[in-house]
Amino acid sequence: MRLACLLALATLAFAQEPAFEVATVKPSTPQDRVIALETYPGGRITITNYPLIAMLFEAFHVQAFQIVGGPRWIHDDRYNVEAKPPASSQAARFMPAYTKVPPTDEQRRMLQTLLIERFHIQFHRQSREAPVYLLTRGSKELKLQPAKDPGQYPWAGSLAGGGFSGEGMRGTNITMENLAERLSPYVQRPVIDRTGIAGSYDFRIEYPADPDHPDVTASLFTSLQALGLKLEAANAPVQYIVIDHVEKPQ
Repeated sequence: MRLACLLALATLAFAQEPAFEVATVKPSTPQDRVIALETYPGGRITITNYPLIAMLFEAFHVQAFQIVGGPRWIHDDRYNVEAKPPASSQAARFMPAYTKVPPTDEQRRMLQTLLIERFHIQFHRQSREAPVYLLTRGSKELKLQPAKDPGQYPWAGSLAGGGFSGEGMRGTNITMENLAERLSPYVQRPVIDRTGIAGSYDFRIEYPADPDHPDVTASLFTSLQALGLKLEAANAPVQYIVIDHVEKPQ
């Protein structure tokens, strides 16, 4: 009796999660060469050429290495998604200035609901003590400038645009929390903001790259040091999503 009540409560909780009003999930085709998640005014989302693992990363707002389990195809098979929220939702009033603006929290929860329903995903969360990096203030003077345009898309990466490349780094309207999140995939550990620095900033750090010994990870540590920041190795509880069951959509 108690188990039945718990299952009923879990089903009710899931039913109350926000959901898209209209959504399609289809396998990608060879013609789908672009890989993108885009957001549009009115809350519409399109995802092109994404594996399920990448969609889960976006939906749960975690790094890809924080999702474990599942068959190989969740990394290999690619899908296209088009989804529109109901007019009554907050997402329907979302007006991103650029298509690359990340989804809102509500849109992410809608995407969770969609993926769980279409891929019949069963999962549980697990906290594990794991190696992390703490983003902290270093010994040098901070080289962060208050953001010139608070409405600009928050971003950090290479001087030429795109991902970090080993020739310095540039940031636009980015918070320290966002910067920590952006660094995480490159150092293959969760990065936790411990700078105590509030607000959004612009910055630019440039130095000659070593073409014979390119090391993007090492360059990140050098760039951060020049900015007056640093990464400190530590251990901390890290939340993981463990996939227990998943099926290909019919």
